[in-house]
Amino acid sequence: MNTNPFADFKAAGTEQELAVFRESIQSQGFTAFRLLLEGFRDRLKQFSDGDIAAVNKLLAQAKQLFPEPGTFSPSWVNIWDEFERIAAYKQTVLETIPVEEREGEWQVLLDNPYTNSDLVCYPGLSFLEGAYLYAYFRSDLKQNEYIRLQKIQNLVMAFGSERQEAANQNKEG
Repeated sequence: MNTNPFADFKAAGTEQELAVFRESIQSQGFTAFRLLLEGFRDRLKQFSDGDIAAVNKLLAQAKQLFPEPGTFSPSWVNIWDEFERIAAYKQTVLETIPVEEREGEWQVLLDNPYTNSDLVCYPGLSFLEGAYLYAYFRSDLKQNEYIRLQKIQNLVMAFGSERQEAANQNKEG
C-alpha cells in the first residue's frame, strides 16, 4: 500500500486484490478511509465525457467493499449515495452542454428566494469545476432552493483597490 488508497483501489483488479485492499483499509481505520474518499472526490471533480461508466463501476465496487462506511465515521453513513448523486448530476450536465460550448468562464449560483439568506455565487470556474460544484450542491438542495450553472458571456470587473489608486493619481496630478 502506498499513501494513496484510491490509487491502490483502482489498481486492484481481482477479487483477491480487492479483499486485501479492504482488509488494509479496515486495519488502518479512519485516516485510510478518509484518504480513499478524498481520492473519490477528486475523481468526481475531474471526470469528463466518457468516464461515467468507469466512475460508476468504481463506486459500485467501493459500496460492495465497504457497505457500512458509517463504521469509520458517522458522518459517512450515506457517502456512497452522495457520491452516486454527484456522479449522476454531473453526467446530466455533461450530456446537456455540448463540448463546443464549454470554453470560457462559468459560475454556479445558489439561492432560495423565499428566505433572507444570501445568494451564493462561485464565479471564475472552468466548465469541469462548475459541473462538479453544480452536481455537489444539486445533490442536497433544500425546499425552494435553486441552483444555476451558467457561462459568463460578457464580463466587466473592477477591484476596490483600483478606486484607491485612481484617487491617489488624482492627488498627484
